[in-house]
Amino acid sequence: MTATNYYEIDRRVFPRTFGNSPLKFVSMQILEKIYRDWTLTIQPFLLLLTLITVVTPCLAQDGCYSRLNKDTLTIGNQFIERKFIWNKGNIVTYSLSDKMGQRVWFNRNKKPDFSVQADEVARNANYQLCSRKADPVKVATQETIVSFSIGSLDVKRIYRITAQSPSIACETYLKGKMEGMTGTQSVNAADQKNIEFAEDMRVNGSAAVLDQLKLDGYHWQGKAVEFFDVTDWNNNLVQENKFIPYRKRTHRGNLLFVHNQEKESGFFFLKEAPSSSVQLAYGGQDFTTEFGHFAVNGLGLSARDILTDDWRKAYTVVLGVYSGQEIDQLQALRSYQKTIRKNEPQRDEMVMMNTWGDRSQDAKVNERFSLLELEAAAKLGITHFQIDDGWQQGKSPNSALAKGSFKNIWDNPNYWKPDTSKYPNGLDPIVKKGKALGIEICLWFNPSIQQDYADWEKDASAMVKLYRMYGIRTFKIDGLSIPNKQSEINLGKMFNKVLSETENQAVFNLDATAGRRGGYHLFTEYGNIFLENRYTDWQNYYPYWTLRNLWQLSKYVPPEKLQIEFLNKWRNADKYGNDPFAPSKYAFDYLFASTMAAQPLAWFEGTGLPKEALKLGTLVAKYKKVQHDFHQGVILPIGEEPSGRSWTGFQSLQKDRGYLIVFRENTADGIGMLETWLPENVKIQLKPLLGKGKSMIQATGRKGSIKVELPAKNDFVMYSYTILR
Repeated sequence: MTATNYYEIDRRVFPRTFGNSPLKFVSMQILEKIYRDWTLTIQPFLLLLTLITVVTPCLAQDGCYSRLNKDTLTIGNQFIERKFIWNKGNIVTYSLSDKMGQRVWFNRNKKPDFSVQADEVARNANYQLCSRKADPVKVATQETIVSFSIGSLDVKRIYRITAQSPSIACETYLKGKMEGMTGTQSVNAADQKNIEFAEDMRVNGSAAVLDQLKLDGYHWQGKAVEFFDVTDWNNNLVQENKFIPYRKRTHRGNLLFVHNQEKESGFFFLKEAPSSSVQLAYGGQDFTTEFGHFAVNGLGLSARDILTDDWRKAYTVVLGVYSGQEIDQLQALRSYQKTIRKNEPQRDEMVMMNTWGDRSQDAKVNERFSLLELEAAAKLGITHFQIDDGWQQGKSPNSALAKGSFKNIWDNPNYWKPDTSKYPNGLDPIVKKGKALGIEICLWFNPSIQQDYADWEKDASAMVKLYRMYGIRTFKIDGLSIPNKQSEINLGKMFNKVLSETENQAVFNLDATAGRRGGYHLFTEYGNIFLENRYTDWQNYYPYWTLRNLWQLSKYVPPEKLQIEFLNKWRNADKYGNDPFAPSKYAFDYLFASTMAAQPLAWFEGTGLPKEALKLGTLVAKYKKVQHDFHQGVILPIGEEPSGRSWTGFQSLQKDRGYLIVFRENTADGIGMLETWLPENVKIQLKPLLGKGKSMIQATGRKGSIKVELPAKNDFVMYSYTILR
């Protein structure tokens, strides 16, 4: 047992003799001394243990705790507590408590929370407790490790809890052999090629239970939320399914919200997995409901994925509680999501420019072009300039200059070195000029896909070398395909190696446009999500479409973790004809503003803009002053869904203050009444920061509605607000 940043109590050392002592805590140092000093007789040792009620308070942060007292395991913090019946390690939830709402739910299910095969008696039960210190990426976390065996299968469940959230996450690991589990996968858009292949664009689990609760009452209301990525093919990214639980029914999605109408409280399950349509070993369902019985299904593992000599991780499930209404459940969810990866202003906030949006592909990419792009980027206020495909010696299939390939990348050991014909001086001149202009240089990268990313170490080393040579730490990760568990594991190893060897400074822009990828809830600890390819060349860029996708996602996914594009509205204006929603119908400032709730992505060549476009730099400079504080809040959609003719926007909530972004789309109504997440009948002070709004004090109406006036169609305003008490 150590006294460093990793603490562990092993039930094989401290057996189940924890008595009913009035003592609440025992010093860790005392336990360590007893453990080391085996000169004590076993009788005094056991006698001392009978005085212990709680073993090892949480060492990750104040307020977290985990204890195994006789047959009861308890895990909690100041917001949530979950009690389990030990059941020889194959634990069964006894109760779930929302401490802030003073609500306790009792589980009526007598079966274990985790069920993967025919019931067998558990054995080899083990309990461990450890804490993980905070680092530049993750907050401090307490981990309760429960392991056991059933038949020839070994199971390890790690319950993670932090001080910041009313939620407990559970990771499940399996090893050994599992009988009788099947899973099916069907062909879908994720298996088709990406948008770069125009001709191809014309072609059109298992019932395993990861967690469950069975609660009293009939007045439950459910909402399953399914997400869609593969955005080269999808432009409707969120689907909500509201229902009253009745007879047994299955649901798809990553989120299940459960609300009790009698108690005005409830809970949520978050399944940290890819979108349902691209999950591994998918059995066609994510949740099962029947009256008050709610279960999370689908391991993301098939029987053949489970090995006898190595732990294999199933999809993680997060259980969170809340009391109140929809705003309370959404804030409970977001409080967990914000613990996954810290949002560091100097590392994670960005206004990025990537030139691929103008469809030159890699034809223009070279030293001179990059230097000129940096000059234009500086005038626009860009913080990050990303050189997409074409900077490297290897040629990809998307190259406009050569018919390249992603197969057997490492047959060419120089694949991920700067192209000497394009960058004869390497990337040094680009990085040097970027630093002089205050712009960080970023790169595109496509991991080597063959043999389930067997070359992940080489890929990681290539990125680490670029970091050490040039200080480049932000990489757009493209071309991913995760058809099986080994691919997922190796990609995780690649990301972790790069993080470790860059002092946790690496940021990955994870492309979600095609293929079987992580979606919105897997790999989110590694950076942000490059959401979609949209091009004026093909008339699939409409500003309100992009705003709608961001608006819908922002309810369930932190928008500050999404890269959202705005394009050069002057390119290809003739291709849109008289379309009232064409990009050219909007001010350039408006296009940028539509991305501000996310990480703005200038998806164009700066050197291709007219001079009038460079005036955008004034707005960007003002935005950067509030960007981080705005993103620190819980950002949720307000008003109507963007339709091209709506009053819509976003709200960032921070206790009694926050921000509002309001958009008047192409509607004749000069005054908009927008429902917000503000309380009803409170006075708020609104101060305009960006756009054309006026300062005012007003009282909120029903559903927190506010009145906003904007002088013109397709206009916007960003306010800071304060609730006046």
